[in-house]
Amino acid sequence: MAVPQRRISKTRKRLRRTHFKLAVEGLVTCPNCGELIKAHHVCPKCGYYAGKVSYLNGKVVTKTEVKKEENAGKKSSRKAKKEAK
Repeated sequence: MAVPQRRISKTRKRLRRTHFKLAVEGLVTCPNCGELIKAHHVCPKCGYYAGKVSYLNGKVVTKTEVKKEENAGKKSSRKAKKEAK
């Protein structure tokens, strides 16, 4: 069995271990809500990524679902205009 030849000093031990540290994750603020999030990840608070809704109410949102919601809002406003006339 291997036996150390000499006692390792505190300084020598600490110098060796300086590289055994945890790296800090890249944190950025969400441009939509201001929450701290990991870079290149969807915001868990508001569900935005790259300025678009991608996660809403615990479900992944696709482009078609977002467009349907936008179109539904436009149709209701057109109906309101017709009724106002």
